[in-house]
Amino acid sequence: MKTPIILAVDDDSAVLRALERDLRKQYRKDYRILTTLSANEALATLRELKTKQEVVALLLSDQRMPEMQGVDYLTIAKDIYPKAKRALLTAYSDIEAAIRAINDVGLDYYLAKPWDPPEEKLYPALNELLEEWQASYKPDFTGLRVLGYQWSPKSHIIKDFLTGNLVPYKWLDVQTHPDALEMLALHSLETIDLPAILFEDGTVAKNPQPVDIATRIGLQSKASANVYDVVIVGAGPSGLASAVYGSSEGLKTLLVEKRAPGGQAGTSSRIENYLGFPTGLSGAELTRRAISQAVRLGAEFLAPQSVEAIVISPNPHEHYKTVKFIDGTELVAKSIIISTGVEYRELEAENISNFTGAGIYYGAATTEANACKEKDVYIVGGGNSAGQAAMYLSHFARRVFIVIRGASLSATMSQYLIDQISHTQNIELLPYTEVVAACGQDKLEELDLINNQTKERRIVPAQALYVFIGAKPSSEWLPPNIIRNGRGFVETGREMLLHGDARQYWKLQREPFLLETSVPGIFAAGDVRAGAMNRVASAVGEGSMAIKFVHEYLATL
Repeated sequence: MKTPIILAVDDDSAVLRALERDLRKQYRKDYRILTTLSANEALATLRELKTKQEVVALLLSDQRMPEMQGVDYLTIAKDIYPKAKRALLTAYSDIEAAIRAINDVGLDYYLAKPWDPPEEKLYPALNELLEEWQASYKPDFTGLRVLGYQWSPKSHIIKDFLTGNLVPYKWLDVQTHPDALEMLALHSLETIDLPAILFEDGTVAKNPQPVDIATRIGLQSKASANVYDVVIVGAGPSGLASAVYGSSEGLKTLLVEKRAPGGQAGTSSRIENYLGFPTGLSGAELTRRAISQAVRLGAEFLAPQSVEAIVISPNPHEHYKTVKFIDGTELVAKSIIISTGVEYRELEAENISNFTGAGIYYGAATTEANACKEKDVYIVGGGNSAGQAAMYLSHFARRVFIVIRGASLSATMSQYLIDQISHTQNIELLPYTEVVAACGQDKLEELDLINNQTKERRIVPAQALYVFIGAKPSSEWLPPNIIRNGRGFVETGREMLLHGDARQYWKLQREPFLLETSVPGIFAAGDVRAGAMNRVASAVGEGSMAIKFVHEYLATL
């Protein structure tokens, strides 16, 4: 909680010095004391304090001032800080005006000058006001505030980025939130400036991109060195595990993530089958613990940062690889672990792209759940991520519908989730169902569904659609001499040698290590790897194993 402020204004410098002295003597341990000779300057100070999310507890003002009367100043100040207590300092001749102000504009108290001794004539009255303020004061959220429109794709991108990077923020929908219009006016923002981020220091970022706010929230996008023992691309569970074990075992380790750590697992509202957590934990909590652990052990973490290319020498005896980033920078890696995981496939239905970020979301259940209160929402997908999202959204939405092409969830979802879903009254499974089209004006309003058995179609109202389908590997950026299977997953180990082009790229006498790709010293771990098991524990295991093979590879250099 920020230290509350007492702001005093009086145009007589001698009186103001005495007042400041007495206030500091009594209240400096619990309050910041600010003073000014000008009512206009006091109003400007209050507006600046408001932009910085400071807390004002008490406003003291002289009545007779050249710029404006104290009552008028306190009336304007009330619009800026409506919950602050207001007291007027008056000469004996102004007491009648002070009494009228109590009745007319809600003045809390008036004090006659002089107030000596303050122990009898000042402190008792102010103590009573401050105690009353403390009793009713509820601290506001202090941190990032995001102003925007709920159904704006740009706003969704910012919210999803902050959520994924575990940055707390307050969302202010300009159409529904009671404080939004005040914030627009206070920061002189127009609708064309939205979304906007309001920082704690009072500065504003208009229409920001994630990379624009990364440094402001403590993220690092530039590497500190030119050479690393191991560069890990992708900060999902496998990449995080690699970073923890690599740094703990003395390797100079760099972890690179293009969006937010945790991968798909990081967006899970509750993971209940991970070893050691009998009551489950959220993907965000698992990610937070892993990032903290890796950084504490010495790993360097870059985000948001994208690897554009890996440059590999055609000489098999040239062991170092060049990693090129999308911002034009590059570095040298002795070894690389590819742990970029998978992405949700795009839903192939009419008008889906028109509403992406405006009612249709890929993952992001935790980001947009609050917007689903007492509404009907739909989930496409039958895997664990879809099941976890359904359970989470069931606490917000009126009804949650799970849309699957097949007859049941048993082939694709863990039994514990199936059991939970079957016992949740506001979750309904729609088997043999597909989405044909999305409908609406500036946001999703309806879905066109078809039963793939009977071919019956129906239009249903829908405020949100969450897509959790398929597993498209994030491997399109890899060089062609890293062998992938027909679906794009990276081949490793002996299975890689069975590929027809293997000997074209693998020139060493030794066999590849278990997680090694067709390029010596480049490994793959987690969901991006062909044959991987799509579970968090498996990804963590592969990320840990990859470091063992990195050690063995480095020993051969």
